[in-house]
Amino acid sequence: MPGAQYGVDGPVAVDVDYLAHQDDKLPVVVGFLLLLTFLMTVVVFGSVVIGLVGVLLNLLSVAAAFGLLVVFFQWGLASTLFGFDESATSAIGSRVPLFLFVILFGLSMDYQVFVVSRIKEAAMNGMSTRQAVLDGIEKSAKVVTSAAVVMVTVFASFMFVHLAEMKQIGFSLAVAVVLDAFVIRVMILPSVLILLGDLSWWPSKKTRRAQTAAVSGTGGGRPANTTAPAVRLR
Repeated sequence: MPGAQYGVDGPVAVDVDYLAHQDDKLPVVVGFLLLLTFLMTVVVFGSVVIGLVGVLLNLLSVAAAFGLLVVFFQWGLASTLFGFDESATSAIGSRVPLFLFVILFGLSMDYQVFVVSRIKEAAMNGMSTRQAVLDGIEKSAKVVTSAAVVMVTVFASFMFVHLAEMKQIGFSLAVAVVLDAFVIRVMILPSVLILLGDLSWWPSKKTRRAQTAAVSGTGGGRPANTTAPAVRLR
């Protein structure tokens, strides 16, 4: 009838409205989070390159977690390996992707800031970018690994909850932390920074000035390249 108004209530209508609202606002949330993360990283480290690398690596971590979530819970592999019932593996909860994206991005930035801070400290002491990366990873690896083990243990415990969404969230967070801490921050991040070299600190002049001063002997930091002591043979 022309001009007639209607209202629908119930679980199905609520789910439809929730998904429509989430799909409408999701680009805004993701875009705001990416932009804020990039700007804060640039302000903290004074490097646009570090900001871009951080955002890209965080997206890589989230994408890997989403991929495993689909394989295990949407394709049903979790029911084969873990014995989950069909209610947990037939589909992914509507609230899971947004929750996972926000939480994983926060956890990834936590690792990123901690590791890069150690690397920048070494660079400010006059080390070359390559040596600073190696020194920073050496100093932060134990802390990152220990924190990852604790978080994986906590998140994995969510898989024993009877709610399907909690199983999915717990699994995704656990595998994401493993990938982020043991692969992305300890292997991929150092490799990228070493390949970029001094470009990693662009446009920060302070860090590059400290490295140059140490090499020329005018700064108080440690020289970038040191000669290994001679070996005496007897």
